[in-house]
Amino acid sequence: MSTPTCTTTPAPPARATTIRRLLFRGERPHRLSHLEKPMGNAARARLRLLAVFLPVTAALYVGAEALDPKGTDQVVTTTAAALRLLPIAAAHSSQLYLSGSLSVLALGGLAVSYAAIATLVTGRGWVTATIAALLGGLGAFAGAMLNVLVGISLAAAASAHMTQIAAARFLVTSFGSGPAQAAAYVYFASEYAAPVVMGVALWRSRAVPRWLAVLFTAGLELAESMGAIGPKVALFMLPFAAAMILLAAQIWQAAARPAPATATTTMPAATTPPGTAATAHHSRELT
Repeated sequence: MSTPTCTTTPAPPARATTIRRLLFRGERPHRLSHLEKPMGNAARARLRLLAVFLPVTAALYVGAEALDPKGTDQVVTTTAAALRLLPIAAAHSSQLYLSGSLSVLALGGLAVSYAAIATLVTGRGWVTATIAALLGGLGAFAGAMLNVLVGISLAAAASAHMTQIAAARFLVTSFGSGPAQAAAYVYFASEYAAPVVMGVALWRSRAVPRWLAVLFTAGLELAESMGAIGPKVALFMLPFAAAMILLAAQIWQAAARPAPATATTTMPAATTPPGTAATAHHSRELT
């Protein structure tokens, strides 16, 4: 009986194992796919676009308040109040059209700005920031509806070919309508609550310096409380404008940071211990 010869069968090369894992198990190599890489660029571009809204909104807001004729930022509830406003509006109808249009654009930009600022809060306080963005968006939308009545409708009624009594009745009816009343309640409740809630979120998250959170809240509250006092209102709105510019810089810097690398996690391949193939071959020969 001849002595069995033990022959060692070499293990399959690593390349073959990689090919089997790719074709039969559906696994991918440990690297970013070509579809994942552009997503970082897209997110950065969107953040930078949102950042641009903040200084643009501040400029529109300051311009609208500075151009607003004195004494015209009132909610008309009585015929006597309407009769007092109509002569002022008739003398500055073009200015009212321009300031009213800028106000609508500024409030639209403010709604986007709240969403942009909320992107800074990703850890602690993100729920509060989301609520603030929701409140700010609703308040800005309601404010835009109300400013159409305060500015544009007032200018239209003053420049229309109708008697002052008829124009006054039109204004009282417009301001007293159900949608106008609802917009006024939502606007006045949200415009003061949203800055405070967002300031708390920024303060808790430490995503920005805490003094910047205070500057944003105080500056926006001051800007929203200002009446139509002429061009000098721009001085009182400088803190708000500065806060918006600084927050825009923070969002821009956040967009410049590299996105965290993501990779597909693969299961380890089933490896054959050294000598296993040789032992199996030797056993077959013995049998």
